[in-house]
Amino acid sequence: MRDDRLSQFFLAILGVVALGFVLKVAKGVILPLVVAWLLYFIFAPVVRVMAKRKIPTFISTTVVLMVFIGVCFGGALFLNGRVQALIEAFPRYQARFAELLIEYSQSYNLPKYVVSNIDPGPMIGKYLLSLSTFFVGFVSNLILVVIFLVFLLSSAPYFERKIEMAFSKKHSRKVIHLLHTISLQIGRYLALQFMISAITGVLVWLALKSIGVDFSITWGALAFVLNFIPTIGSIVASVPPVVLSFVQFHPQMTPVVITALALFGIQQVMGNLIAPKIMGENLNLSPIVILLSLLFWGWLWGVTGAILSIPIASAIKIVCENVEQLKFIGVLMGSSRYMGKRPDATL
Repeated sequence: MRDDRLSQFFLAILGVVALGFVLKVAKGVILPLVVAWLLYFIFAPVVRVMAKRKIPTFISTTVVLMVFIGVCFGGALFLNGRVQALIEAFPRYQARFAELLIEYSQSYNLPKYVVSNIDPGPMIGKYLLSLSTFFVGFVSNLILVVIFLVFLLSSAPYFERKIEMAFSKKHSRKVIHLLHTISLQIGRYLALQFMISAITGVLVWLALKSIGVDFSITWGALAFVLNFIPTIGSIVASVPPVVLSFVQFHPQMTPVVITALALFGIQQVMGNLIAPKIMGENLNLSPIVILLSLLFWGWLWGVTGAILSIPIASAIKIVCENVEQLKFIGVLMGSSRYMGKRPDATL
């Protein structure tokens, strides 16, 4: 019996490694499918409500997808315009930053190799140029996401009926309840996170604009996007405007300090005060699980994987809570703040 359990343990490890390899190699297809699957939980209730009002599925699906495509294209065009403006202005800021490096290296007698290692100009320029091709890759991925969504949303009004026909009455209720729980929790999380990120982006834009930092609306948009990445997203979003303010206002340090304090204050208030109160118990995940999920999915699929890490971890937790053999995993993934409470998704 002990040998069988040991064999199952190692087989499980091999299965996880094989799954990770497949997810990494087939990223181009699987990532759009995962994005479409998560979006399905948001859009499917809308399609079902429209179906109950006797609106044909084709029309409801078309309307939902047209709104989604319009929002995505509008956001992509806006971000692409901001990136192009940064690319045009980058040589001027790079030259100014190089002058400041030389000035400080002479003042503190720094070796030349230290100065060359500090200069981030070439790396930033490379990333800006790669971002300039973002729109092409975005369009190709969006096409795949829309194709997957068409098939998923087309079957949304009939999905519960299929579940009832495929399983017994008892098991069908469990499966439907599980899917509703995943849909509700992911939908709430994404909606609330979108609202919090939008408020954060607007506050960053207004604060930097009042200080006089260049490209304030760009840094607000960056804060909005990166705020979807837990823990490190807000930190990464705060670095570029602080560095830019140093280059822009030098030798005056007061605007630089005010910029850093303003960004720190906004991130602290939104991330540690407002977000937990608004989220409430919707995100019942351990901080360790959030960190591991962020590292794993970020390594696997880059920035997109980091953004999707929390919804994926939340869906895995809900499934584990509803499968008797995996319930212990769901408990371990939960936050210690709710240990005395029964999880909402438990059947």
